Amino acid sequence: MEQKDRPSGSMTRRVAVIGAGPSGLTSIKSCLDEGLEPTCFESSDDIGGLWRFKETPEPGRSSIYRSLVVNTSKEMMCFSDFPMPADYPNYMLHSQLLQYFRLYAQHFDLLRHITFQTSVLTVRQRPDFSRSGQWEVVTENREGQEERHVFDGVLVCSGHYTHPVSPLDQFPGHESFPGRCLHSWAYKDADAFRGKRVVVVGIGNSGGDIAVEISRAAEKTFLSTRKGAWVIARMSSSGLPLDMMAISRLTALLTSLLPRALVNWAAERTLNHRYDHRLYGLQPTHRLLERKPLINDDLPGRILQGAVVLKPDLRGFQGSRLLFQDGTAEEDIDAVVFCTGYNGTFSFLPPSLCPGPGGELTLYRRVFPPALERPTLAIMGLFQTKGPIFPAVEMQARWVARVIAGLTQLPPQKTMLSKIEMETKRNMKSYPCPRQAALQVDYIPYLDSLAEQVGVRPNILGLLLREPGVGLRVLLGPCTPYQYRLRGPGKWDGARQAILTQWERVAQPFRTRLEPEPPRPRVLLSPWLITLSGGAVMLAVVLSQCKLTSALQDLLQDPAHLPDWLSALLGGSE
Repeated sequence: MEQKDRPSGSMTRRVAVIGAGPSGLTSIKSCLDEGLEPTCFESSDDIGGLWRFKETPEPGRSSIYRSLVVNTSKEMMCFSDFPMPADYPNYMLHSQLLQYFRLYAQHFDLLRHITFQTSVLTVRQRPDFSRSGQWEVVTENREGQEERHVFDGVLVCSGHYTHPVSPLDQFPGHESFPGRCLHSWAYKDADAFRGKRVVVVGIGNSGGDIAVEISRAAEKTFLSTRKGAWVIARMSSSGLPLDMMAISRLTALLTSLLPRALVNWAAERTLNHRYDHRLYGLQPTHRLLERKPLINDDLPGRILQGAVVLKPDLRGFQGSRLLFQDGTAEEDIDAVVFCTGYNGTFSFLPPSLCPGPGGELTLYRRVFPPALERPTLAIMGLFQTKGPIFPAVEMQARWVARVIAGLTQLPPQKTMLSKIEMETKRNMKSYPCPRQAALQVDYIPYLDSLAEQVGVRPNILGLLLREPGVGLRVLLGPCTPYQYRLRGPGKWDGARQAILTQWERVAQPFRTRLEPEPPRPRVLLSPWLITLSGGAVMLAVVLSQCKLTSALQDLLQDPAHLPDWLSALLGGSE
């Protein structure tokens, strides 16, 4: 086994990045931005990770189905200093997203830092770890040759959709089932299910997609769910992307100030106006804001047509007869597809970092194991949120790179553990399982908390005073990733223009047929004025019901308090 130590006298800190998916790519770039020297180990022969479709799934690697379309729109999910091409569709097929990653890697010259067809076998602390913070990483290349390396930091970007969870053994009589059972990890398309009677178990995003797709080929498709789901389409009002309309700082502010029960009632009422979830058999046991909704454009329509039939939780098998918790049964079932999630395991890490029975990791801000004496190992992307993943992982990478470079410090271990415990307890109100509860983060607050550590949180007050056009878009418009490149380390000169033109890129892929120019809307009907007026009215209602009322009255009596009041409301400072 060959040993590779740091060259004598070298001051540049070397960092191992494990995996060349989107998390790995943005981690490489973030390390380079902070003057670190990254080396990425990728077990396959290409970049892309989860988003690289392969006809045959490979054990130990993630796998997707042929028709997979992203659930977040291009402006919301892109990296913060590299907008997607304007002609890309707002919601794209996996192959087009992979092409975006190739453009990103090419633009920032990332490929030269990647060693392909090299697997990481072990990551262990060096004997002098308490002083140096260094790690010994053992890799194996395609010829089976092992190599030992020493790194000052390790970023784990290998993903957590590689080990499928199949509950088949939990169902009595499963041995008697003559048909085919598979996990969504192994599913590619509906061809094998043509003319069959199929049960899909699980109503997450994969379960919804697969049930809809199979229903177009199968004789009958049953979708079994234990708790139901709130179903939301990708398309919002006026046919615009849902996340561009829903994920904004104003929405987050109002949601935090208004009574949660009221927000749930109003949002659920809106969804039920489109299709009654109780009538369709979709009604969940939880309120809308408590869990991630199911993003699916077609499921209600397939239920309406009778192509998909909702069933309760699966109870057991009697040959080709499947039994359900409500006492009903379905006969002559040919196949069962389990869409029941994955175990996030990292077998190459020290066992001391994964003490739970399922190998769970305790992580500060879902990134750093607080048990380490030196914060030189980070787990990237191991979280769940009601928003796009890539901008959050990119912010993690920017923060981690600065921590490893010694530019940012973590709090004491006791403080980190207390923060983890507090967040898990809060999340358990919606997710009773501690493991699931620990994974949850609130999208904008999470991004802002990490951005504060990096020094790039948007100063909304300053923007409103200096550039009202940009400031209003940051406050009232969609929380696009460009906001986090306006200031501080990694500032991008194109961020301001990217924010000003984001809606133009949304509209660009629709411009495939010339139409006469419509009459100009009256000024009073301007969408911006409507948004501003509506936001002002809603904010006024909230303020009248909370402690900010007295502060607002003081403001009206003495306008000199305006900067202080706005600063307290919007947060951030230069």
